[in-house]
Amino acid sequence: MTNSFNTLGLRNELLETLDSLGYTEMTPIQQQALPLVLQGKDVIGQGKTGSGKTATFSLGLLSNLNVDRFRVQTLVLCPTRELADQVAKEIRTLARGIHNIKVLTLCGGMPMGPQIGSLEHGAHILVGTPGRILDHMSKGRISLAELNTLVLDEADRMLDMGFEEAIDTIIDAAPVKRQTLLFSATFPDNIESLAAKVMVAPEMVKVESTHQKSTIEQRFYKVESSEARDDALEALLLTHKPESSVVFCNTKKEVQNVADELSHRGFSVVELHGDMEQREREQALTMFANKSISILVATDVAARGLDVDNLDAVFNFELSRDPEVHVHRIGRTGRAGSKGMAFSFFNDKEEYRVARIDEYMDIAISPAELPAKPVERPFYPKMQTIQILGGKKQKVRAGDILGALTKQAGLDGKKIGKINILAMVSYVAVEHDIVKAALKQLQTGKMKGRSFKARVMK
Repeated sequence: MTNSFNTLGLRNELLETLDSLGYTEMTPIQQQALPLVLQGKDVIGQGKTGSGKTATFSLGLLSNLNVDRFRVQTLVLCPTRELADQVAKEIRTLARGIHNIKVLTLCGGMPMGPQIGSLEHGAHILVGTPGRILDHMSKGRISLAELNTLVLDEADRMLDMGFEEAIDTIIDAAPVKRQTLLFSATFPDNIESLAAKVMVAPEMVKVESTHQKSTIEQRFYKVESSEARDDALEALLLTHKPESSVVFCNTKKEVQNVADELSHRGFSVVELHGDMEQREREQALTMFANKSISILVATDVAARGLDVDNLDAVFNFELSRDPEVHVHRIGRTGRAGSKGMAFSFFNDKEEYRVARIDEYMDIAISPAELPAKPVERPFYPKMQTIQILGGKKQKVRAGDILGALTKQAGLDGKKIGKINILAMVSYVAVEHDIVKAALKQLQTGKMKGRSFKARVMK
């Protein structure tokens, strides 16, 4: 079987970990790109979220690593902290069979002090956003003298966010003799020029969407005014009652307008855009991912790295200017063979965008008829989130929280959802009918022999 990881000559520890994770067969991007990466070639990979690109470069950089040399050997640059956290988590998971590997995440919006302390102790792999990496480099805290692998993940978004100058400065400080891997969902001209600047004879690997067209039902609605879009969105949400859906807008301003309007109409909604503080972004994403909030209104940049299973629907409140981004957006629903729905709004002026999507996706698009607004109440999530002021730094683990709620308080484990442990805080999702009892236990009981403050997130 040619698409087995066993055919690649990976080190045994990596093969054993892949086996324990149930990764038996390579995804198309892994099948095409991994042999080239393991040969040490520069590779450009074009594939969307869910295509397996993170494991592709993670296996490459872990194969390239000399654990005995306690120096920075790999740098992974990501556009957002959410994506950097996700990438670092996957690298750590794949590396768990190899002892003493140190992976550090360095992102803006986080306190500098702990990062400085961690850097003083050294690391093999750095994952971070360009601005914060450059901050540390300019103060002499990071040396790239022994760098052998540079990864630019979601390079198109990093350029969209204005990181080009920072990336150039970082690359100027890196050894010329290195392997460079660039991954991007889209491939506009500015990515071509970046690749030409930083790569040597790169091999191009392009993987088409891993989502079958048939698993995503797309509908396009012609709506002229902004008010008409609000009404259309409400009618579709009330008709289909998705448990989890993302509404995409092109600007932060529109995100705020749409979220305010949905909230005013009684929906469970949270917004996500680049101007939010890191703490607010973290809380919004946690509550959406653990099903305490049913609708996330976001810009494309903010939604990159969004790690949510089973999105029932995607709404394009505004069509993207780029048909590739449209495919990327709708690909977040209908994952793993489940049925997904994608609804898009457009007006007269945007018909050319519809035509470009039609051509790019090779589908015949004709406007659908909006359903009449049902006399229904908005979908209300069955979970609520409790925040606990204690996390990894306080040695809190998911088992401690679960034990406190089930063993000590006698609550039904089936009514307890996702538990997220961050550096200084933790979040647990619980069903509405046990919120009071769960909160009381967490506020008055003890974990690790000590008390923690807790509150219900609104």
